[in-house]
Amino acid sequence: MPGTDVVTVFVTAPGKEPALALARQVVEESLAACGNVIPNVTSVFRWDEKVNVEEEVLLMLKTSAVKSPALIARVAELHTYEVPEVLSVPVEDGFGPYLDWVHECTSGEAPPAPSVEKFDGRQ
Repeated sequence: MPGTDVVTVFVTAPGKEPALALARQVVEESLAACGNVIPNVTSVFRWDEKVNVEEEVLLMLKTSAVKSPALIARVAELHTYEVPEVLSVPVEDGFGPYLDWVHECTSGEAPPAPSVEKFDGRQ
């Protein structure tokens, strides 16, 4: 399978508000097409020579592969953590119009958001 040239960038954050602020900033800068904030993530990690357990949120950002390096750098610059988790994972397949929309959004243009009327229960 050739892939899609779209990536998902995963970022953990200390709470909903910092994650939303980060998502809004990178979407406004056309570095990401969109972001999803997933609450209630429990992270277990080693830091300062001890094992820590912290409640965080997970931010999923969708972008084009070509914008991924700039997005990663910008997230690292804006993030409050000294060493933030910022991981880029290639999207192997997906709904064509959505993938096109991701590319359009990260090209610097301002396309309309894909319609979700029939999926969101607000009909």
